Amino acid sequence: MFETLTDRFEGILTRLRSRGRLGDAEVAEVLREIRVALLEADVNLNVVRDLTERIRARCTGAELSKSLTPAQQVIKVVNEELTETLGGTQFKLSYASKPPTVVLLAGLQGSGKTTAAASLARWFRQQGRSPYLVGADLQRPAAVEQLRVLGASVGVGVFSEPTDPVSVSRRGLEEAERLGRDVLIVDTAGRLAIDKELMEEVRRISEALHPHYTFLVVDSMTGQDAVRTAEAFNATLSLDGVILTKVDGDARGGAALSVKQVVGKPIAFVSTGERPADFEPFHPDRLANRILGMGDVLSLIEKAERNYDQQVAEKAVERLQAGRFSFDDFLEQLQQVKKMGPLQGVLGMLPGMPKEVKNAKIEEKDVAKVEAIIRSMTPKEREEPNLIDGSRRLRIANGSGTSAADVNNLLRQFKEMQKMMRSLPMGRMMGGVGGRQKRSGGRNKKKGGRVTPSARHSR
Repeated sequence: MFETLTDRFEGILTRLRSRGRLGDAEVAEVLREIRVALLEADVNLNVVRDLTERIRARCTGAELSKSLTPAQQVIKVVNEELTETLGGTQFKLSYASKPPTVVLLAGLQGSGKTTAAASLARWFRQQGRSPYLVGADLQRPAAVEQLRVLGASVGVGVFSEPTDPVSVSRRGLEEAERLGRDVLIVDTAGRLAIDKELMEEVRRISEALHPHYTFLVVDSMTGQDAVRTAEAFNATLSLDGVILTKVDGDARGGAALSVKQVVGKPIAFVSTGERPADFEPFHPDRLANRILGMGDVLSLIEKAERNYDQQVAEKAVERLQAGRFSFDDFLEQLQQVKKMGPLQGVLGMLPGMPKEVKNAKIEEKDVAKVEAIIRSMTPKEREEPNLIDGSRRLRIANGSGTSAADVNNLLRQFKEMQKMMRSLPMGRMMGGVGGRQKRSGGRNKKKGGRVTPSARHSR
């Protein structure tokens, strides 16, 4: 995510740290580099000007704090102003006093709107809510069927009928009320481009439902086109927020850095993969940290808490501390990590991770190869890898469809990993995942969380 921009910022900040005192000339040079990096990332020109001027105003003369080195102070200011540009604070969603809370999704065709609808329904379920989906996209062939399949995968019902979008939306609301659902998510039709017919249709649906929230779903990889799309929809619908999709494939970040300042509407959620599970609330401060190469430990911990099995983690810690961490344990941990999403995204959240590692293309087939090699070992070989000699390597390679060199590489990397893990406090970190859940009373699964009722959105 935003690899190009992150690489540029990491280079700028690394050079900045190597300097001593910073005068106005040095600050101006840093700002020039930041400006070029942002423009190359397809950030809106006015947003770039505003951001760099705010940084300049805070990084001149007496503004540099005595408690930090000048370089540290500049980095702190850049981080804070970047966070402000991204929206400042996390979007707060409240529920209607009289259910259901109605959420309307709009957007162009191909933006990932239908997948976002199912992903949002899954997120509401995690908050302890009972969502219901309405397929009002009667324009695109098989759109309703796609929503039904996705809805089934996240355990959420879908309503639709072959009439017209406005009638479907009204009937969906009635059905949600009849079934006692407390959140209604309406997936509307899109077009390849903004046109009068699209805007009129989504406007009529909005007038029929009076949604509590209207989210625009935009493809982050379209850069400034996404921002222009948001401006056009906001003129018709008065958006509450934006859902950015395909963020994992966006190396630049122009849309994320521009939409709040240009449109005046916050980013509410982001989609970081193709699965409904790859969907999360947007945290401006965390993304700013990631862009500046500082990692995103909080999001990583939250992913681990949602997906990691506490007993599996504790068993691995015990065996690691006892010096008995085997290939069976490694395979078990690999399955746990895979639940957290693409491995490359997980690595990107780790602070201090070398650029070469973060940017390395980790393919699913590479992970599958490792799994095949381990599963081709005997139970004894998994427990005691030192038993694996030349003939055993050849047998394992033939059994896994790989080469003896692949087996050698895995054995070598496994030994290096064992040494590294023994030298790090990983046991406490992994063990703390389950412990934090216990102490919080499973708050991530409660329907309260950060979402609180508010009269502002009562229907």
